[in-house]
Amino acid sequence: MKIERMIGILSILLQREKVTAPYLAEKFEVSRRTINRDIEALCVAGIPLLTEPGVNGGVSIMEGYKIDRTVLSTSDMQAILAGLRSLDSVSGTNRYAQLMEKLSAGASNLLAGDTHILIDLSSWYKDSLSPKIELLHNAALTGHKVSFTYYAPGGESKRVVEPYDLLFQWSNWYLWCWCEMREDFRLFKLRRMMNLELREPFQRRAVPSPDLSAPHVFPNLYEVKAKIQPQYKWRLIEEYGPESFSVQPDGTLLFSFGFTDKTSIITWIVSFGDGAELIEPSEFRRDVLAFVEGIRQKYLQS
Repeated sequence: MKIERMIGILSILLQREKVTAPYLAEKFEVSRRTINRDIEALCVAGIPLLTEPGVNGGVSIMEGYKIDRTVLSTSDMQAILAGLRSLDSVSGTNRYAQLMEKLSAGASNLLAGDTHILIDLSSWYKDSLSPKIELLHNAALTGHKVSFTYYAPGGESKRVVEPYDLLFQWSNWYLWCWCEMREDFRLFKLRRMMNLELREPFQRRAVPSPDLSAPHVFPNLYEVKAKIQPQYKWRLIEEYGPESFSVQPDGTLLFSFGFTDKTSIITWIVSFGDGAELIEPSEFRRDVLAFVEGIRQKYLQS
């Protein structure tokens, strides 16, 4: 895109004293005429560029111009690179790293990036997730509806949506979109979306920002208290944090946290085997017993 190329040209000129038009044309894979038009556009935008003909000529920024040539420091550029590489880990391409290479041209020492910060946003489902992200991203950019089958605790449904934003939150990818079935904006988890297909174009509407606060997305409908055996302290810290429990005089852990639904409470408690006991809500204790008894009966029958 033209704007990306112009930003790249300006970035190069801020880092190097002088470059030639052929160099820029080769770097951005366009013609010299296109580079000349970009330089003219930058001049019109108020950037005082000088062009010198001859063997030692080239394009440069006028000496003394108020833009600081160190407007992006090495650490700044490395931080940007780390972020761009994290997007590559999702898409399975090198497009963002290639963009960064263009922006950091003339400062090759930046390309190695800050190897002390490695961000990988991919998941165990990368092979199936990356194509979904690519399709939905393109649909959002071009303004095309998308249809898919959605699998949720409430059942399976067919949806047609207007895609607007892809979000990475709570270690998962989501789509923020207008849902024709609900006639409202909805958040869909990509891992639950199957059989995605591009549909007809749509007229873009005003898009509100999604409320991604934990109380809104995961409302605490049930306050849970449970006694957990000390060997599972690592799990409580990993899943809910050290504030979620207190150590009792006998060494057991008194866990307290909010859950959104009854099924999650029962399956979570059962996942500890005999290492956890549900205290509250007390009325769910019978449900835990029935759940375990159901499993027992199934294995007795086999």
